Amino acid sequence: MVGKKERERAFLENGSRLLEELIVSCNGRPPPIRSFSIEELRRATNNYDPCRMLHDDGDFKWYSGSFEGRMVYIKKFTREFRQEARDVCFTDIAICSKMSAHNNVLKLVGCCLESPIPISVYESATNGTLATGIRVSSHQQQRQSITWQSRLKIAKDIAHTISYLHVAFSRPIVHRDIQSRHIFLDQNDVAKLADFSLSIEIPEDQDHVEDAVRGTIWFLCPTYLITGCITEKSDTYSFGMFLVELLTGQTLPDLARLAQDEDALLIDYLKHHAANEIVDPALLVGEGGAGMEQQLEAVLRLALICTERDPERRPTMTDVTKELIRIERSIP
Repeated sequence: MVGKKERERAFLENGSRLLEELIVSCNGRPPPIRSFSIEELRRATNNYDPCRMLHDDGDFKWYSGSFEGRMVYIKKFTREFRQEARDVCFTDIAICSKMSAHNNVLKLVGCCLESPIPISVYESATNGTLATGIRVSSHQQQRQSITWQSRLKIAKDIAHTISYLHVAFSRPIVHRDIQSRHIFLDQNDVAKLADFSLSIEIPEDQDHVEDAVRGTIWFLCPTYLITGCITEKSDTYSFGMFLVELLTGQTLPDLARLAQDEDALLIDYLKHHAANEIVDPALLVGEGGAGMEQQLEAVLRLALICTERDPERRPTMTDVTKELIRIERSIP
């Protein structure tokens, strides 16, 4: 239990830091952000009832809550205090605020600054995470696995969102952690990108920025792993691995184990298999046809181009978006 004095001190320290972050990120025009109290969020989640937990990110847990008749998602740090965790919370809040008008971003409702590490409050997304949606097993009856056409639209929308991050601002923003568990789906399976906690801005007149290696290793490009150098093409690599998730419906560690069984690295394994050999079997039920097979092959080729070891050979996310639009339109 956090005492009153501790809450007041945290509110002042966090409020000052957040305002500074917002002013820098939003070019001196920080948007208004609703402030929640610790008690309001406890009531909204029934004291963080485990039954309300939606998603465990490791350091953070996501809960569903109800506030003033509105369903919300609450993201709470659940480990011992670390300055790094506090920093990434401020980054997440600042960039979410900056992207609040984008239809494919999970919208920030507000935050609580009374805890040592801020607690974020977001709009709810009825259908949960994309990771869950593409890994529905046959005995789960809550919903069917997401169709190929829905997955293709999700890929296109997320590609556009990442492209927007790269080109819409004077300092390009690299998301740095694109994967299915950081994408939520609303009731119509519209994709909502979340978790900007590792995002980083590239300084004006520069084409890269350097930082410590952070993120999920399967989605990190080799150049970043070796040098700590981050470019917009780092996101292109991550997006390519995300496309592999969409195609196969499997986690990358599971795919890597399969590749190891065949004595090959994951990317090499994908290069030597046709799309219909690796595709999620759920996609072949009720859809099919030559047109869909061509789309699957085209998306696999795009994933392989995005994950080229040499960053210069990878497309920009704008070009990736255009290619996904072309693939989507290839079947009337």
